Formats: sequence, structure tokens, C-alpha cells
Amino acid sequence: MQEAVVLKKYANRRLYDTEKSVYVTLQEVADGIRRGRQVKVVDAQTKEDVTAFILTQIVLEEAKNKNALLPAPLLHMIIQFGDNVLVEFFENYLQQIIQSYLAHKTAFEEQFRQWIGAGMNLSEMARRTMSDASGLKTLFDINPFFKPVYSKESQGAGTDKDKNTK
Repeated sequence: MQEAVVLKKYANRRLYDTEKSVYVTLQEVADGIRRGRQVKVVDAQTKEDVTAFILTQIVLEEAKNKNALLPAPLLHMIIQFGDNVLVEFFENYLQQIIQSYLAHKTAFEEQFRQWIGAGMNLSEMARRTMSDASGLKTLFDINPFFKPVYSKESQGAGTDKDKNTK
């Protein structure tokens, strides 16, 4: 895994990429994260790790642009129980839930692709089998062992007329 890019956050809210020696925007940081980069953000003055704060800002900016991130009832719960229940939930479970969801989603999509491929293979096999079955019809037509044999007794068996004549 790549080493995290260290960003310095200055008091004027600017972010400085120490790897490239340039100032970057929140959007550029988000794009880097989408490409798989990890970031660590430290306050330039206090040296405090403010990564979670900056990442939260990115999420909120994207939510503002799309006008939604989380449903309002969940946001009410976060505000109401923020320092108690939800902090523990976010720290202990949310990441695991999302990772599990992504793993299952990937596995399901792969299985679905295999089913689609198998279905197409089965359709092709059925078509070939049906076209090859015309040879069996010819075999049944010319082979006397496959023709039903009816005797005169079996043809008339069970009729009242036959029972009276015997």
C-alpha cells in the first residue's frame, strides 16, 4: 500500500501537499483519494492530526453539491447522540459494515456475471441440441424397434363389442 501523502493545513484553510510542494483544493484531495491515495493532514502550526476533520469537510462539500448525504432522521440522531452511542458505532462498526457490503456486492456482481454467462452457454447448447435432434427423428422413423406395435387384440381390448363376441 502506498504511503500516505502528508498535507499541511494552514490557518487560512489552505492545504499544502508536501509531496508535490503545491497548494491543493479539497476537490484535488478527494480526487487523489478516489485514485487510491491515503492522506494525512496535520495542522501546520500545532502539528495536530486533523485528517478526520478535512475528510469530513470533503464529504460535506460533496453532500452540499448533491444536496444530500445522509437522511435527515439519521442526522438528527447523530446530533442527539453524537458523543455517546454514535461515536462508538462509527469507530467500531461502520467501517466494517461498509467493507463487508463492498465485498458482498463485488461477490454478487461476479456471481451474476457467471450466471449470465452460463445462461448464454445453456441457450447455445439447447439450440445445438435441438438442431442435432433431427437425426434422432430419422432414427425413430426407420428403426422398427422404436415403432409402437399394436396387435388386433390390444387395439380392440376394452370395448363392449369385443367382450360380447368372445
